[in-house]
Amino acid sequence: MHRPFSLPAGNRFNTRHQAYALLLLGVVFLFIAWLGFLNPYALGVLLFGLGMLGVAPLNHGRYLSAGWLTTSLGVATFLMFRNYLPDSQILTTHLLAIGLGLLGIAWMAQSGYRSAGELTPGLFVVGVGVTEFLQAAHLTPSALVPFALSLWLPGSGLFVLGLVALVTSGRISSNAKRLQADH
Repeated sequence: MHRPFSLPAGNRFNTRHQAYALLLLGVVFLFIAWLGFLNPYALGVLLFGLGMLGVAPLNHGRYLSAGWLTTSLGVATFLMFRNYLPDSQILTTHLLAIGLGLLGIAWMAQSGYRSAGELTPGLFVVGVGVTEFLQAAHLTPSALVPFALSLWLPGSGLFVLGLVALVTSGRISSNAKRLQADH
């Protein structure tokens, strides 16, 4: 019998540990950002992706594909803003990063870590495209790029992901307990 929202006890345990790890990483990055260390080095997107990849082994179903795609885009962003790439190669680098990210996600689906029909990677790429379009049209707030390049992005992003993971892990486990009590 299929039970919606029921997870094995070990999976709930790992999900909660993953939420705590995200919260801890978020607080650490926010503290370092507040101190002003590493903010001028354009590491925000890269560290945000690496933070998601760092907690992915605790629960493969969460943050693995988003972490992989964000990390590949973070590498491209880092190379671009550190002037390691000529301006004529910026679009090509972002396209290669997205392509490598999607190839990694396809490998994850092939290996069984992710389902093959997920919408998350496509929505993520569309979100990046819309953000890039709005940025090129000068329709984004002027603080968006400095925020995304600094440690404020991984700090706030990982903290919010940790809160969401904590809330959903509690809801899932309470729904599973209620369903077990009903049967």
